[in-house]
Amino acid sequence: MAHPLIPQIIELATPVAEQLQLEVVGAVFHTNQNPPILRVDIRNPQQDTGLDDCERMSRALEATLDEANIIADAYVLEISSPGISRQLTSDREFISFKGFAVIVATSEPFDGQQEWTGQLIRRDDNFVYLNQKGRAIAIPRSLISKVQLNERR
Repeated sequence: MAHPLIPQIIELATPVAEQLQLEVVGAVFHTNQNPPILRVDIRNPQQDTGLDDCERMSRALEATLDEANIIADAYVLEISSPGISRQLTSDREFISFKGFAVIVATSEPFDGQQEWTGQLIRRDDNFVYLNQKGRAIAIPRSLISKVQLNERR
């Protein structure tokens, strides 16, 4: 069952998207997460939807949602699109997807496992940092074979 705020959120998001020449495809409010995650899916009808589209929509929609004040508690706003590569590679992507759920695969076991899931904290020259239920994990970059957005959540 959809969250009761979804119709209002879509109503607010649609004109914001139209101003940016984007379309709102749908929205989901994951209130079972801490903090809750509001994901709004968009697409660019003129071309493949890219990270830039998501960033522009995120900035514009964040301001609109803050002004409307329909969500009382803290939440994370995610803008998503089927056109985005699910694998993170660039510094820009690691910054843009901070706080998102990710899966980190290692080429060999690290601390007894080859796959790690958690919320992305950051990446530096030596490590990728994840938050796993409030605990920070530092995975050596030298062992990482890929980092991708976690659609399984």
